[in-house]
Amino acid sequence: MISVDAALAKLFALVQPLPSEIVPLRQANGRVLAANVTALRDQPPFAASAMDGYAVKGATIGPGKTYKVIGEAAAGHRWTGTVGADQALRIFTGAPLPRGTDHVVIQENVARIGDDITLNDDANDTAYVRPAGADFKAGDTFKAPRLLRPSDIALLAAMNIPQVSVARRPNVAIIATGDELVQPGERPADDQIIASNSYGLAALVKDLGAEARLLPIARDTVPSLELAFDLAADADLIVTIGGASVGDHDLVGQVAQDKGMARSFYKVAMRPGKPLMAGKLGQAAMIGLPGNPVSAMVCGHVFLAPVIRKMLGQGAAPAPRQTAPLAAPITANGPREHYMRARLDADGVTVFGRQDSALLTVLADANCLALRPIHDPARNAGDLVEIIRL
Repeated sequence: MISVDAALAKLFALVQPLPSEIVPLRQANGRVLAANVTALRDQPPFAASAMDGYAVKGATIGPGKTYKVIGEAAAGHRWTGTVGADQALRIFTGAPLPRGTDHVVIQENVARIGDDITLNDDANDTAYVRPAGADFKAGDTFKAPRLLRPSDIALLAAMNIPQVSVARRPNVAIIATGDELVQPGERPADDQIIASNSYGLAALVKDLGAEARLLPIARDTVPSLELAFDLAADADLIVTIGGASVGDHDLVGQVAQDKGMARSFYKVAMRPGKPLMAGKLGQAAMIGLPGNPVSAMVCGHVFLAPVIRKMLGQGAAPAPRQTAPLAAPITANGPREHYMRARLDADGVTVFGRQDSALLTVLADANCLALRPIHDPARNAGDLVEIIRL
């Protein structure tokens, strides 16, 4: 067995960042920006009013000061003249300030009679002007790599960027194996269960920004597994579930090696997830996950997610971790790293008492994994533990 860190290092060695592609901005959300973007204009592109009011020259402001209103400007409708010292321009939010002005007096601070306005006794010491380029300037750089979210899309649009270079989505082929499995919605026999792992992992893969391809369930026979691998031959990453242990019916490793897989490692000193296998099969990296539902999903977060992030150009790093205090004591850990289902709330981290790797209800109730190092001693409430958010 190798450590989790050693397994991650070997997995990262199996994959490289994928090539980039150009997509329209409307299709870029959730993609990883692959190349820096340069703003094509200032934002705002002009000094703009931040409030509805009257544009004047700031140096002329004083209680009781009277101005003649000589025009009006609204967003998208610039007033092109010049405003004199005793003049004002009616202005609305977002409109460009006209020449001769640098201050907006809000409409609540004036009394208007006809075309004359008189300032009240308020200080009017806030200009209510958004300077040109206050948000960003032409030539400013929006840096890659970056997982693009809606706020990023809005910013890029404001920069007048119609399309961006993003990392190609990894094609991930997911192969569930086992005679005991049937698809959701089918009628299982008395000795069969529903294939849940592949659906959970496909959802995880999609959330990470990759394309998940669910292949038909491979049965516990050499021909069925060979067909599954043939169907996955064009994938960037092949993920098998189950059949990677050492039982008489665990044929995944044998068939993969017969197909030419160069195995990188087998078995990791962790729980759940010990019977983990990885290697290179043709153009694709391959990760063989254990068949227990929780084991497969935990390994998805610990191993599969970092590998996909590297393929998307986000660097080679373990799943993000943070520390939080325990809400209740926990017992000592054994000779393998333990990734324990837990829940983080205002009271701290509560590690669930039931950690059997077949209990999906416990995983569904968890919002984090509490990490226990090898031979970690018993911990008390208030002690800090590392967690991975789910």
